[in-house]
Amino acid sequence: MAKRDYYDVLGVSKSADNKEIKKAYRKIAIKFHPDKNPGDKQAEEKFKEAAEAYEVLSNNEKRQRYDQFGHAGMKGGPGGFGGGMNMEDIFSQFGDIFGGGFGGFGGSRGGRRVMKGTNLRIRLSLNLKEILEGVDKKIKVTRLVQAKGLKFETCGSCNGSGQVLRVTNTILGQMQTSTTCQVCNGSGKIIKERPSGSDANGMVKEQETVKITIPPGVEDDMQLKVSGKGNAAPFDGINGDLLVLISVEEHESLIRDGQNLHFDHYISFADAALGTTSQIPTINGKVKIKIEKGIQSGKILRLKSQGLPSVNSYGKGDLLVHINLWTPQNISSEEKKFFEKAQNSKNFQPQPSKSDKSFFDRVKEMFS
Repeated sequence: MAKRDYYDVLGVSKSADNKEIKKAYRKIAIKFHPDKNPGDKQAEEKFKEAAEAYEVLSNNEKRQRYDQFGHAGMKGGPGGFGGGMNMEDIFSQFGDIFGGGFGGFGGSRGGRRVMKGTNLRIRLSLNLKEILEGVDKKIKVTRLVQAKGLKFETCGSCNGSGQVLRVTNTILGQMQTSTTCQVCNGSGKIIKERPSGSDANGMVKEQETVKITIPPGVEDDMQLKVSGKGNAAPFDGINGDLLVLISVEEHESLIRDGQNLHFDHYISFADAALGTTSQIPTINGKVKIKIEKGIQSGKILRLKSQGLPSVNSYGKGDLLVHINLWTPQNISSEEKKFFEKAQNSKNFQPQPSKSDKSFFDRVKEMFS
């Protein structure tokens, strides 16, 4: 079934501002909230659908990408909506939207505090071929999980509510306030049996192999998130996330500049004067190019679509081949006579035309 347009989901126009979007989302979320519709799977799906729409449209960068590319622009990209939010994700991220309308809103359903595990961070090194094509990596991660055999019981101080009511006598009469239970830290549960070897919260370290899908076109220092693969939370809370920091390895001959690649190609006087063919390295092997006779040092040859893709699917960059004339430092006596004779030849004197770009023109072209 095709995904509905996010603006249609929230019932707002494409020109709606953040205030209108927030108001529309709150109205739908309250209507379809699980506490109002217990056991209603259809209502739960509408609740999740609204949260997904709000997650994108309330973020200016994601909204701009969605307006330009639709749902396709939300897939795979860093910061894009992956569609994998569970109910606790929604409560923890958007709790401020609901205010105090229901006791279960704001990540503390039924008054209980939902804990979230801490995030883990790793650095992942990629070569240009992996960035060109995208890659799946399997990484061993050591994370905290609940120990097997860990048992809980209801907190006797708050009777499982996570909240403690306090009554204070004032000149205006009795005032009742609700505070987080200090015994269970708002979870509503305490540990009954803790396995040996676990920490105070019943957690142990465990190594897990995590599959990380890297989309094509990622850049150096870009951060990707693998939801739920961080440390587990005590008392059946929400897992933290695994944050993957991308590190790009240097290529032996190609230099990256965003989506474009650069290569310095050196040719001799003879090749420049007579023309030749050369093999140029690309990420996927070598390609043959033609060097026109009379080519000037500093000329830039553009190989279309031989660069890297955009992580947001905006197309591929180019490979820019920079022509450099190689001047020999030691020449034979015969070669010296040839160049001495050529030195006085009018044909060997610089005669730049208007079509020959200056250094500044070439720099401007390179970054255009």
